[in-house]
Amino acid sequence: MNLTRRRLLLAAPALAAASSARAASWPERPVRVIVSFTPGGTTDIIARIVSTHLSEMWGQPVVVENRPGAGGNIGTEMVVRSAPDGYTLLVGSNGPLAVNPSLYKNLPYDTRKDIAPITLLADGPNVLVVPPDSPVRNVADLVERAKRKPSELSYGSTGIGTASHLAGALLDQMAGIQTTHVPYRGALALNDLLSRRLDFMFATLPSTIENIRSGKLRAIAISSLKRSRSAPDVPTMAESGYPGFNASAWFGIVAPANTPAHIVSKIHDDTVKVLRKPDVERQMIEQGADPVGNTPAEFKAYIDAEITRWAEIVRSSGATVE
Repeated sequence: MNLTRRRLLLAAPALAAASSARAASWPERPVRVIVSFTPGGTTDIIARIVSTHLSEMWGQPVVVENRPGAGGNIGTEMVVRSAPDGYTLLVGSNGPLAVNPSLYKNLPYDTRKDIAPITLLADGPNVLVVPPDSPVRNVADLVERAKRKPSELSYGSTGIGTASHLAGALLDQMAGIQTTHVPYRGALALNDLLSRRLDFMFATLPSTIENIRSGKLRAIAISSLKRSRSAPDVPTMAESGYPGFNASAWFGIVAPANTPAHIVSKIHDDTVKVLRKPDVERQMIEQGADPVGNTPAEFKAYIDAEITRWAEIVRSSGATVE
């Protein structure tokens, strides 16, 4: 064995110990978790569930800050421009992380280069909902009414290019109908649906599940490829006659690019421990989200695939934001 290799072998345990010590000492002060949407929405709900438990594990405040605007771009840019030290994190969704790269011509960040993926927190399928007194009982009813009244039926969304918008555009495309899209800022569209100013909406299940359970909204289909554990009786769009229909939301935690690997690893390991807690899993399912928890490498590959998939949906919809 040559001298250089011997020195490396002798140094390896010390380097491993130093890395463990650095990970054990982090965090030494409060951690900010940025949510780039308004309070009360699905991203916010999931961020607060996870942050509460991480705060208990770390012995430091983990403070959720809402920085909405520009389809999630403002909060996301804030994080990617922050110091890569683990003290500013983002709980983001497929909107700013996977849809906006093809929706905005001058996006102020590059998802593939400017973030360090940590883990996919949860899937939050969109659910097609209508007011309880609507004559629409299923997807076939909705499509039939839309064909009889082109452009008269309206649906709300949380903004141009969001999953709720693109799900409606995808239904128009696949069913050969014309409906009117009404974009809102954040979660405000649900208020107008509840007030019957809108005819239907694809909304995230966590943001609607209590209204569904209380009878204030009727769920007629899930936009994911499989049924949700949170609403197992609601059929998928595929089961409703539209095979391949997939326009669901997802939520994950990321850090700025170049965040040290030992910090990314600690955040990942502790976050997955949180997601595996039976009470957290139960709470998230009750809220309408299916917890996941994958590796940073798996999450990165997932984001890359989603950027490609959503680019095609955006192109087909014709959606664009200057």
